Amino acid sequence: MSWFKRSKEGITTSTKEKKETPEGLWQKCSNCKTIFAADDLANNSYVCDRCNHHERIGSAEYFKILFDEGEFKELNEKLTSGDPLKFEDTKKYTDRVKATQNKSGLTDAIRTAKGTLDGEVIVIAAMDFAFIGGSMGSVMGEKIARAIDDAIKSKCPFMIISKSGGARMMEAGLSLMQMAKVSGKLGQLSEAKLPYISFLTDPTTGGVTASFAMLGDLNIAEPDALIAFAGPRVVRETIGRDLPDGFQKSEFVLEHGFLDYIVERNDLKETLALSLKMFKN
Repeated sequence: MSWFKRSKEGITTSTKEKKETPEGLWQKCSNCKTIFAADDLANNSYVCDRCNHHERIGSAEYFKILFDEGEFKELNEKLTSGDPLKFEDTKKYTDRVKATQNKSGLTDAIRTAKGTLDGEVIVIAAMDFAFIGGSMGSVMGEKIARAIDDAIKSKCPFMIISKSGGARMMEAGLSLMQMAKVSGKLGQLSEAKLPYISFLTDPTTGGVTASFAMLGDLNIAEPDALIAFAGPRVVRETIGRDLPDGFQKSEFVLEHGFLDYIVERNDLKETLALSLKMFKN
């Protein structure tokens, strides 16, 4: 005998009455798998308050964190890649760029902007991993070069937020040329006695690491960020041995003298403001 019976037969719930959960309402920590309300995670700068994992974020989020009131002027936003090599693998390079632009809403793998940080004018270049893995192509080099020119003209500090898989293979040698181009421009910034802050986030690899990402007057990083030239798997297969624990993570890189400090994302703006005041004084 059942404990509960329907008082009336044929009672059902209409599909029209069912409530659907809107997409994007919840977000899972990619490390500990804790589920958060998306707004709560965003309000904590996309840092898990359980395991302190820093989720990957893009230029829009960094600009919101760093610029006063989230207000800034974007520089050279319409620059896009050409296809001088007529490159084609599984698809044409031009088609890949267009598809990525439509999907990401970005024109290339970096955005540059000018605004104030704690009341001080600053130019910031921030990479977006969502655009072909944040790969370094001719547009990235040109936008950084023009942003440095703007910083020199305005006599203000310059900052690069790196998040990149390295050189963009579809541009071959033209991509590699950006390493020297940006490094040369940073030399002009140094001659103007203006500070360059390099902020390395997860992941910063390849030609970006091998050039301008390690040339900062201050080299800083987020916790647990992968910072390397070749990835851990490639290194392991090359040397034929297991790697030390935490190898190529920001804490390991700091311990071996390649970083000045590691900063939590929620402390980033305050720490940068203090560092810039020290440069100014």
